[in-house]
Amino acid sequence: MVGTILGGLPVAAVAQEPAAPAATSTPPAALPGSGTIRSIDVAGSQRLEPDTVRSYIKLKPGDAYTREALDQALKDLYATELFADVQIRDNQGALTIQVRENPVINRIVLEGNKRLKEDKIRPEIRLAPRQIFTRSKARADVARIIELYRRQGRFAATVEPKMVQLDQNRVDIVFEINEGAKSKVRQINIIGNQAFSGGDLRSEMATKVASWYNIFSSGDSYDPDKLAYDQQKLRQFYLTQGYADFRVISAVAELTPDKRDFIITYVIEEGQRYKFGPVDVESEIRDIKPETLKYLVRMKEGDWYNAKAVEDTVDSITETTGLLGFSPDVSPDFVRDKDALTMTVTFRVNDAPRRYVEAININGNTHTKDKVIRREFRLSEGDAFNSFRVKRSRDRIQSLGFFQEKFEIEEKPGSAPDRVVLEANVEEKSTGELQVSAGFSSLEKFIVDLSIRERNFMGKGQELRAGVNYSSYSKSIELGFTEPYLMDKNIAIGGDIFRRDYNSFNYVGNDRNTTYEQTTTGFQIRAGVPLTEYISLALRYGLSFDDVSLDKDTFYYDIDGDGDLDCDPLLAGRYLCDAVGKRTTSSVGYSIVFDNLNNRLRPSRGQRAVLSQDFAGLGGDVKYIRTRIDADKYWGLGSGFIFSIGLEGGAIFPLESNPAPGTDAVRLTDRFFLGEPQLRGFDIRGVGPRVLRVPYDAEGNLVTDSSQIQDDALGGRYYYLTRAELEIPLSSGLREMGIRPSIFVDMGAVWGIENPITETYAPGDPRLTRPILDANGGQQCTTTGTGTPTITPKPPGGNCPTGTVDYTFQVSAPFQEVYLGDTWKPRLSVGIGVNWNSPFGPFRIDVAKALIKRDGDDTKLFTFNVGTQF
Repeated sequence: MVGTILGGLPVAAVAQEPAAPAATSTPPAALPGSGTIRSIDVAGSQRLEPDTVRSYIKLKPGDAYTREALDQALKDLYATELFADVQIRDNQGALTIQVRENPVINRIVLEGNKRLKEDKIRPEIRLAPRQIFTRSKARADVARIIELYRRQGRFAATVEPKMVQLDQNRVDIVFEINEGAKSKVRQINIIGNQAFSGGDLRSEMATKVASWYNIFSSGDSYDPDKLAYDQQKLRQFYLTQGYADFRVISAVAELTPDKRDFIITYVIEEGQRYKFGPVDVESEIRDIKPETLKYLVRMKEGDWYNAKAVEDTVDSITETTGLLGFSPDVSPDFVRDKDALTMTVTFRVNDAPRRYVEAININGNTHTKDKVIRREFRLSEGDAFNSFRVKRSRDRIQSLGFFQEKFEIEEKPGSAPDRVVLEANVEEKSTGELQVSAGFSSLEKFIVDLSIRERNFMGKGQELRAGVNYSSYSKSIELGFTEPYLMDKNIAIGGDIFRRDYNSFNYVGNDRNTTYEQTTTGFQIRAGVPLTEYISLALRYGLSFDDVSLDKDTFYYDIDGDGDLDCDPLLAGRYLCDAVGKRTTSSVGYSIVFDNLNNRLRPSRGQRAVLSQDFAGLGGDVKYIRTRIDADKYWGLGSGFIFSIGLEGGAIFPLESNPAPGTDAVRLTDRFFLGEPQLRGFDIRGVGPRVLRVPYDAEGNLVTDSSQIQDDALGGRYYYLTRAELEIPLSSGLREMGIRPSIFVDMGAVWGIENPITETYAPGDPRLTRPILDANGGQQCTTTGTGTPTITPKPPGGNCPTGTVDYTFQVSAPFQEVYLGDTWKPRLSVGIGVNWNSPFGPFRIDVAKALIKRDGDDTKLFTFNVGTQF
C-alpha cells in the first residue's frame, strides 16, 4: 500500500475554502485543430461500459470536431466526477478516450481526533465505504469537519485527507486531524460606554475573557454564535437601565496573528436615559375592565424605564386574561418624549380573533407513548387557543422528567388563518437509574446503597423502584410502584412495602453510642386525584409493625426480683424504658397539595404547598393525630440566580391519656426531631428537648467537660422550620458537571413534651447499687470489717443481721439528669452549600454557622454526604 495526499486537494485544509483541484488534461499537441470523427474508442474503463463513457460527451462519429470541442469533452467527463484522469488521443479522426476511473472507497479512517469523538464526526462525513471517491465530496467533508471544530472553538484545527491505495482500484481515505488548541478570547474591548464600566458590561455577556480562574468554563472559547447573543445581552441590559435608544454599532472579532486567540471589539452608542411617564391599561374586551388589570402593572411614573418590566407586565396580563378564558393580543404602545426624556406606556388589551387548535403533533418520543405526553396538555384538538394553557402544558411535560431541558411547544400556522398547530419536539433522556454505590457520610459513616428505579416504565409513565440500603446505623429494603393515570383516568395509585432497621444513638463526647434499636415492617397504599388545575388530593393508608428494643446486657436488670429482666431507668433513662415494646400502627391520612411549579425536579418559578394529616388508631396500639404543613416558593431572579424560601411545621396530639406521671403519651419514635440535615449548622437531632446526664467527679462535683456528658434527644410534639436559599449560577462548564452552589439561612425549633422525671444520684446514693443475688434469685448479706467476708442469705422480709449489710454492687457512677431545650424560641444558622451530581452519586457539602442557639443544643460546622441522600 502506498500513502499519498489526495490528488487535487490542498495539503493542509484549514478554516479557509479548500483550493480547487488541478485540472488533468491531454497535452495540447495531442489534439489537432480540426477534423472529422471516424470512430470513438474507450480505453481503461473497468466498472463503466464504453457506451456509458461515450454518453457523457457530445461528440459523435461523422461529426466535425475542433480543439474547443475536445476541450469541452474533457470538461464534461471530469464533471461526472467518475474519473481521476482523462486523455483524448487522435489517429486521423479515430479518437481514443483513455480514462482512469475514480477508486472505490474501502473504508474511512479518522486519526488524531481526541476532543471530538468519532460518533460526533462520522455523521458529518458524506464519503462512505463502497461509494465512488470524488474530490468535491472529500473537500466538502474536510470543510464540515473543520466547521465542527469551529463550533468547539478550535479555529487552528487542520484536516489533511490522505489516500491509501489498495488493489482492485480500492482506497482507504484517512482524515489526519490536528485539533490544535482551543481558540480563546484574549480580550474584549467596548468603545462608547460612559454610564457603565467595561467590567460591568463584560459581566453581562456569555463570552468571557480567558483567565486562570475560568479553567472550568467554556465561556472563554470563541464562538461566532455568541457574538450575536452577546449583542442582544448588551441591548437587554441597557434597556433594563432606561437607555431606550441604545444600539450596537459594530461587533468585530479578529484572529490574532498566531491564530490561537480572538480579540473582540464592540462599538456602542448608549443614548439618553429615560424614565416612565404615565402608565395605563386600556381594554377592548367588554368583559374585562381596565381597573381589574391595573394591579398587574408593577412600574409607576417616575421610575427608570425598564423594558423587562414591560415584557413581564404583558406576560402577566396575558396569563391572567387566559385564566378567564380569553386569548387577547396585549400590546404596549410607547410614546417617547425626547425633550422630557420620558416614556409613556399604554398596555392595550385587544380582543384578538379567536384561533383554534387544529392538531397537536408530538415528535421525537421513541420510548414514551404518545398518550403519556398528550394527557399533560391543557388543550385538546378543537379547543380555542390559549397561550397560558400552552405554557402550562410545557411546564407539566417538563416536570415529568422524561425529556431534556429547555423543552418548548412550537406554534405553527394551520390550514386556515384561525387554525394553529401545536408541535412538541421532545428529546428523550434516560429515565432508568441503576445505582450501586459505596460512600461515606458524616452521619452514617460507611454506606452501601443498591437501588433500581424506572420513572417511565415501559414508556407508560409508571414508576417502579426497589432499593436496599446498608450502613453502620441503618438498614432498609423498599419496593414501590406508582401508576399516575389509572385506566387512563386522572387518578394516581401506588403502594410501598418496606422493612427498616434503625439504631438510635447518643453522644458521649465524640463517641457515638447506640441506645435503642427500632425495626419497622409495613406497607402503604396511596391514591391521588386532582381537584383543580393546581390543587390535588392524596389519600393513603399505612400499616406498620414496630419493635423498639434495648440491649438487655447493658440496660436491663431484675429490679423486682421476680427473675425477669426489666428495663432499668437507672441505666437507660425513663424515656427509653417507656419506648421499649412492640406496637402496631394503623393510620389513614390525606394531603391537599397546591403546586404550580414550572418544574418539579429543578424549579425556578412558582410555589408548592402541602397540608397533611394522619390519624393513627384505626386499629393497632398507637393513637394520635399528626398535622404537617410544608410550603416552598421559588423566584428566578435572572442571570441564573434562583431564590427560594420554605416554611414547614407540624404538631402531633395523642388520642389517649398519659400512661404514667412524667411520661409523654406521644411515644419517642413518633415525635418530631430537628437538626442535620434539615436545620443545617446543628448536629443530627441537635435541637429541642433533651436530657443531659452529667456525672460527678472524684471530689463529688459535677463535671463541666462536655465530652463526659451523655446527651439524649427526646424530640417534641411541635416544630417549625423556615429556610431561605439563593442558588448562584456558575459557568456553563461547571453547570454541565452538575455543580450548584448556594447560600442559605435556616431557622427552626422543636418543643412541647411532658416534662420527664429527672433524677439526681449523688455520690453514696444507695439507689446506685443493686443486690447480688444467689443462684435461686434470693438476696444476700455480707459481713463488714476486715478479713474474708461471709455471705449469707438475707432473711425473708427482713433486714440483714447485725454485723452484716446488703450484698450489693454499684451499677452506675453518680450523676445528675438535666432537662433542657424545650422551647419554641428559634435557632438560626447561615452558611454555604454545594450540590454536585458526581460520578460517585449525589454529593452535598454544607458549611453552616449557628448564630442563635439554646442551652443543650448541639452545633456542627461542617457536614457532607457522598453516595446516598438522606
